[in-house]
Amino acid sequence: MFTRSILSLVMLCSVLWLAACSSNVAERQPETKKSVNLLFNFATSSLDPNVDSSYVSLRAGITETLIHLNDESLTIEPWLAESWNSTDGQVWTIQLREGVTFHNGNPMDGAAVKASLQRAMQESVAIANALRIESIEADGNTLTIKTKAPFPEFPSELVHPNTSIIDVTETDYINRPIGTGPFTVSAFTPGTAVDLVRYDGYWNGPSKLETARFSFNEDANARTLALQSGAADIVFRPAVESLDSLKAVSGVTVDSTSTFRVHQITMNLERKPLQDIHVRKAIDALIDRQAIVDTILNGHAEAAAGPFPSSFSFAPDYPAKPSGLEAAKAYLQQAGYSEVNGVMQKNGEPLALTLLTYSSRADLPLIAQVLQSDAGKLGIGVTIEQIERPEEYMASNRDWDLATYSNLTAPRGDAGYYLNATFHPQGALNFSGVQDAALTMLIDKLNVAIGQQERSDIAEQVARYVDEQAYNSFVLHPNTLVAYQSEKIANWVTSRSEYYMLTNELDVK
Repeated sequence: MFTRSILSLVMLCSVLWLAACSSNVAERQPETKKSVNLLFNFATSSLDPNVDSSYVSLRAGITETLIHLNDESLTIEPWLAESWNSTDGQVWTIQLREGVTFHNGNPMDGAAVKASLQRAMQESVAIANALRIESIEADGNTLTIKTKAPFPEFPSELVHPNTSIIDVTETDYINRPIGTGPFTVSAFTPGTAVDLVRYDGYWNGPSKLETARFSFNEDANARTLALQSGAADIVFRPAVESLDSLKAVSGVTVDSTSTFRVHQITMNLERKPLQDIHVRKAIDALIDRQAIVDTILNGHAEAAAGPFPSSFSFAPDYPAKPSGLEAAKAYLQQAGYSEVNGVMQKNGEPLALTLLTYSSRADLPLIAQVLQSDAGKLGIGVTIEQIERPEEYMASNRDWDLATYSNLTAPRGDAGYYLNATFHPQGALNFSGVQDAALTMLIDKLNVAIGQQERSDIAEQVARYVDEQAYNSFVLHPNTLVAYQSEKIANWVTSRSEYYMLTNELDVK
């Protein structure tokens, strides 16, 4: 009896001790960290915010710019800059936000911002041409910037991701830029992902997330599968053909949002056939825009009449123009071409064109194939070449005739950015090689115009002129497509500008 009592007591103590141990172990177990994995459709080999054309540092919340774009109102608003003003449109006083620090704890003051902007202009011809800065003076948290000429829209250029502010005293720009954003880099694997941790000293309040991953995969089907398997929480541009099946999945939300982007056919004017306006118009006439919207994009786009979506005040009404195979053939005849034994030729030389495309935007190779097929019906030989970095390739190689290309045309809610970058002789995106004095004069006129109505009127003139000359063919304005695990993700906003993605407000439930 006594022995059984002792055994019972020992067993009871053991149970209580194990329970206590279990409780202590549970208490010691670390809670699952709040984290998300965003899968993007462009890979990058560098995080350098002043030159990376994928804008990963800004999109991943590592860096910030002086001025922010309000996606809803399409107006600019303070970010790292608290205010800005100018009495003449040439000398600008910019007051920086107080109490902002870089990830290394150094203050973001006037001297640091001056050094950062100077580096951006030194490293990027595009930014130097866009900002047109003659001088910068720093006094505490105040910057005085003088542009080379009156430039009323100068503040809107400070929205551009390549003007992101970094601490230039930390020089590993490629792997670990030191910015002011809510996240700092913990690891970067070029072409694969950047891993991020919360910056607790963030000026606008620490991120609700503790860690995040901004990963890359240029295969649309792979991105879709990553969301379905749970390997990714937020996926940019899943395969269009998968959208209906994704919408049917419980806990998955699909956003299809109009944006400022245009898919276009860029024409290389340095190539002899395309120096003839009738050849350019023939290429333009071949494009069945609505059919491409309906079939390749499944309706998630707007057929383009020009570079700017119809909702913008500076998108003009274009005159009707002939289209289709017969119209294209008529234009080619005006250029001196005729079809001989199924081959379109002039003076015995066949019309053969090289068309560039790239796979990170899955729509573009399909558009290239449609153009190739339709051109073949007229006896035009089109050879498609796949490239990886379109901006780099088109800028350094001139052995191509046409290129499918996608570009944000009004990311600051103004026409000036696209028109300067694409059609001005000094434009960083002037891959066509446009050198047109009348067009340049119109763009220069736009650059000094102040009132919004005046700017819209001039922008319409420029857009109509570009259309008349057929310098590029504008195919469609694609929607931004994002799919995400809405049962897990909170506070996600699909940005029309495609600039702002990992923010301090993004959270998990």
